[in-house]
Amino acid sequence: MAGTFFQVVVRYTVKPGEADAVLRLLGEMAAATRSEEANLAYDFVQGAADPAQIVILERYNDAAGFAAHRAYEHFDRIGVAQIIPRLAGRAIQTFENAADS
Repeated sequence: MAGTFFQVVVRYTVKPGEADAVLRLLGEMAAATRSEEANLAYDFVQGAADPAQIVILERYNDAAGFAAHRAYEHFDRIGVAQIIPRLAGRAIQTFENAADS
């Protein structure tokens, strides 16, 4: 992909019995996030060998777009209030891509 973007990779370890609920909530989060002005993509996958592992791949125009995402109402309502309590662990990594020269 040409141009600059800000990539976010989130890794969840879901508490036992919570995977279906987390996946349903991530569907809601994905729909809401994809409508954000700075969002370029929001996808998530579940581990084939370990269904308690979920990876979220988010892409924004820039770091400010990701910061804005965390300020949206749906981030607090779905992510903070409903998803995070169902997790045993969470790791977030961010990456920047430079424009092609």
